[in-house]
This record gives sequence, structure tokens and C-alpha cells, in this order.
Amino acid sequence: MIENDFYTAQTQGPYETASIGRLDLEDGGVIDDCWLAYATAGHLNEDKTNAILIPTWYSGTHGTWFQQYIGPGHALDPAEYFIICVNQIGNGMSVSPRNTADDSIAMSSFPKVRIGDDVVAQQRLLHQKFGIEELFAVVGGSMGAQQTYEWIVRFPDRVHRAAAIAGTAQNTPHDFLFTQTLNEAIESDPGYAGGEYTSHTDVSEGLRRQSHLWAVMGFSTEWWKKEAWRGLGLDAPDAVLADFLDPLFMSMDPNTLLNNAWKWQRGDVSRHTGGDLAAALGRVTATTFVMPVSEDLFFPVRDCAAEQELIPGSELRVIDDDAGHLGLFNISPDYMSQIDANLTDLFSR
Repeated sequence: MIENDFYTAQTQGPYETASIGRLDLEDGGVIDDCWLAYATAGHLNEDKTNAILIPTWYSGTHGTWFQQYIGPGHALDPAEYFIICVNQIGNGMSVSPRNTADDSIAMSSFPKVRIGDDVVAQQRLLHQKFGIEELFAVVGGSMGAQQTYEWIVRFPDRVHRAAAIAGTAQNTPHDFLFTQTLNEAIESDPGYAGGEYTSHTDVSEGLRRQSHLWAVMGFSTEWWKKEAWRGLGLDAPDAVLADFLDPLFMSMDPNTLLNNAWKWQRGDVSRHTGGDLAAALGRVTATTFVMPVSEDLFFPVRDCAAEQELIPGSELRVIDDDAGHLGLFNISPDYMSQIDANLTDLFSR
């Protein structure tokens, strides 16, 4: 097991865990004891109509949401809603390669998990732990948006509102290729062997390579040209790597990143309808806001808009942010106000 401090309550904030039992996976594997790490804020009302689910993104945990998006003054206000942020399977907090090495699932044999498996697991957690059958809303960014789309297509009668931020319902060939380069970056490291990393001693260069790919694709060309990194308190472009991205990604578990990348690449709700994306998205009954980021190089507005047109009654709400995809970390001064304004509008519907 690779040890580091990233996946702890001290770093990510308090959380709880709960087992949902055996989970049979779409790809034929099984997790005999599927347990999920989750954090909550607010109180579930008596008729259980104020629950909002937040799934996590690639490399992310509940911590990012609680530190940036949730709290007084935000649309995601615990004074009004019961907010449940569930760490996706394999993200290092829930059952994952890194925390099962000494248990029934070895890192090298951790099963292939899909977006649909996460959503099934989340639905069971909500039912078993809280007795929640329907959701006021699902709000997710990036891979969390993939899970949001899965929710509203798989369980259209269980979700009343949905916000898909900077993500698509069907992964594109470009995104598949980019994610493959992320994998290749860490698999090229000397610490990687036999399908897994066996120690944290020699993995730093592979994780650093991945960090640099995020610098190229995670931030937009406009963000770099405008020297917007100065807004982070940095004094040179190199500091974006040395003081921000490198420390972040080099603190993560590479097996966890590889596991989540495989899932990201295969996100596609059209599998529910024999490959017909229009038919899949036509199932949606939730009031849905599709919220791409204007300069996102992974999930450009045109891709998100094409999907939004297939969702009955949906609206396209573009978040204007030069930061691109990594704008989800709330690094631009006008980002969160746009998120809150759109979510407030959605929640009022």
C-alpha cells in the first residue's frame, strides 16, 4: 500500500464511511464489500425532499467541494439543503486500490469500475443510509458531471434538478486520448511495474509528468497569455508547476489516478440505448442546466451545447472563465459567483 497524507481527514476534512455490500460491476467484476466515503452538511428534512448529491471528479475528493462550493452564502447552503458528497469508487477515499492492498482486493487486481457502477453504489448508499429515494438535485463537475448525466438517464424519476458542470454525457475521442497520455505519464515511471505502483519511493517523476500535462491542457491558452497565474499570488509561470500543480499531483496515489482514468475514458450514457445518445438524453425529466466553462480544452462549449440540445427542457449556462478546466478549483475571481447564481436559479425551479 502506498502511504501518503493526501487521503486523510486532516487534509480533506471530516468524512464517514458506509458499506453497501456486494457490488456486481458492469464489466463483470465484483467488489465483495463496497464501502463509500462521504461527507454531509445540513439536515435532511422530514419528508426527505431537500437532498443534494455531489459526486467527485478525477483526482478530487469531497474536500474540494466543502472547501470551495458549500457553505453559508453559497447556493449549496447547508442551512437549506442536506448535501451529500460521495467519493467515487477508486478515488483513494472510498474503496480503492490504495486502501485494499492488505484486504481481499490487491492493487494489481482491483476491478474495472465504470461511471454506472458509481451511480448504482451512490443510489444504494442514499437508500440504505438515509432512506432517500429522490433527490432535490445532483450537481457534479468534470467526472462528477459524467456521474450527473448517468443519474438523470439511469434514474430519471429519482432526480428533480441537475447541474452538469464542465463535463459531457458521452466522452469524446479527444478526451479519451488526453486521458491516455495522463496514464502513460505515470506508467513510464520506474516505480510502475506489473500493472501497479508498489512503493511511493520512485513515482515522483511520473506524477510530475502528469502535473505538467495538466498545466498544458488544464489551463487555457488565454489564461497563460494573460498571465492570470499572478492572481494565484505566483511571481512566474514556472511557479504554476513548482508551487501549485506539482505539489498537488505528486501528493496523490498513482494507482488511484490510473483507476479513475479508465473510468473517465468510458463515460457514455448512450450505452443504455444501444449507442443512441439522443434517445438516452431524451429520457431526462430533471430540470437540467448544462454548464460548460468557456475556455475548457477538455469539454468545450460546442460539445456540451450539442448534448444540451438533446435534453428536454434543459438550458445552456456557460461559465465565462479564462482558466479553462482547472477553473473548477475556483481560482478566478468571477468563477464562484457565476456558479452560485446559476445554481440558485436552478434550485428555484
